[in-house]
Amino acid sequence: MSAKRVLFSLVCLVMTTVFAHGQVAVKTNLAMDALAIPNAGVEIGLSKKFTLDVPVYYNPFESVMWKKDDDKLFKLFMVQPELRYWLCDKFNGHFFGVHAMGGAYNTTGIDLPFTPFKDLADYRYKGHFYGGGISYGYQYVMSRHWSIEGTVGIGYAYVRYKKYPCETCSSIKPKKGDENYFGPTRAALNLIYVF
Repeated sequence: MSAKRVLFSLVCLVMTTVFAHGQVAVKTNLAMDALAIPNAGVEIGLSKKFTLDVPVYYNPFESVMWKKDDDKLFKLFMVQPELRYWLCDKFNGHFFGVHAMGGAYNTTGIDLPFTPFKDLADYRYKGHFYGGGISYGYQYVMSRHWSIEGTVGIGYAYVRYKKYPCETCSSIKPKKGDENYFGPTRAALNLIYVF
C-alpha cells in the first residue's frame, strides 16, 4: 500500500471520527508562547471519554527572548501526540494521557533545567529525539467556547546528538553520541478554543 493511500485512509478515519463525535479544539501553550517558541495544537474528540491531542512546536529562528546574546541559540521542531482518557466528559475536568514525542533540535548557550546534557550552556548540540510518557491534566471551562488547561507528564526520550565546541564551529568534526533521558516530558498551560 502506498504512503498516499495510507495518509488518505488516516485522514478519512480522523474526519469520520470528528463528524461522529462532533468536537474539535485548537490551542496554544502559553508557557511556550512566553518563551517565544511558536506552537499550535488540535484536539479531536474520539468518543465520550477519549480525545487525541496533537501539539506541534516549531522554532526555526533564534527566540526573541534570547536574541540579546549572540552566543545563544534554541531551534526546535517537536510533535507530541497524546491519547487522553477523561474522568468526566471530554474537554472538561481531569484527564490522564499517554503521549509519544519526536523532533529535532539545535541549541547552544542555554542552561535548561531538564535535559540529558549537563554542559548545554557551554557547547552546541544538534540532533533528534523520540520517546513517550504518561501525563495528568485538568481542563477548566471558562465559557461555551473557551477553556484553559494545565498538564504535566513524565517519561523517556532517546536523544541522538552531535556536539560542537561552539555555535559557529561547523568545520570541526563533532562528537557524536546518544543519551537516555528519564524525567519531565510534558508541561503545558494551554489556552483552548472548542468548536
